[in-house]
Amino acid sequence: MGFLSHLLYPWGIVLQGLAIVHFIRRRPDTYWIFIIMFLGPLGAIIYLLVEAAPDLSLVGQSFKVFPRRKRINELEAAIRDNPSAGNYEELGNLYLDDNNFGKARVAFDKAIAARADTPDPFYRRGVCAIYLGDAAAALPDLERVVSKEPDYDFQRAAGLLAHAYAQTGQKDKAESLFRQVTVTSTLSETYLHFAELLASEGRTAEAREWAQKVLDKKPNMPSYLRRRERPWFRRASEMLKRVSA
Repeated sequence: MGFLSHLLYPWGIVLQGLAIVHFIRRRPDTYWIFIIMFLGPLGAIIYLLVEAAPDLSLVGQSFKVFPRRKRINELEAAIRDNPSAGNYEELGNLYLDDNNFGKARVAFDKAIAARADTPDPFYRRGVCAIYLGDAAAALPDLERVVSKEPDYDFQRAAGLLAHAYAQTGQKDKAESLFRQVTVTSTLSETYLHFAELLASEGRTAEAREWAQKVLDKKPNMPSYLRRRERPWFRRASEMLKRVSA
């Protein structure tokens, strides 16, 4: 170990630094920080190969930010001459991908005003409202979509509608819909929203059960899915600690 540290000096320190930065940003399993710290450069190399290298596949996705911003600028200019529903809907989707929920909602408002014959802009406007903390505004849009297509977006629409019911105090309707959706849906988002509802009613045992269902999916997931689901795993772990306390 000492020979390896000497051989890699000063690059071993750089490798450990890179590994620690990646660990802080991605927050994988806690045991990795001990491997990085106690095994030194060797631990950093192992960590970077196992945990960081697969993330290189995400680098290409990061570069999509630049063409997306370019396309947003193009659409913003095009809409001045052609304020069509299609242009506004595409612009809304780009804003949504950019996590600009306020501008996305405005774009979907205009898309719907121009043409209100497809469910997608209503659904996405409802999603924006949820992220903006405006569950009351999300309700009519999500109800419209789910009434026509109950399985829309792999039942995420129904799961978000149940969450909106819970957020607006309609807890009986929320629980009924959550139980209906979770018969077939395995979305972590839906499970956690249901757990939050149960916890808010003091039903901690059931809340723990649904939060645990999220973590139970982890061992059998392929690595790329585990990476994508990490935020939900963290939220599930936090909820288990909270309801246990």
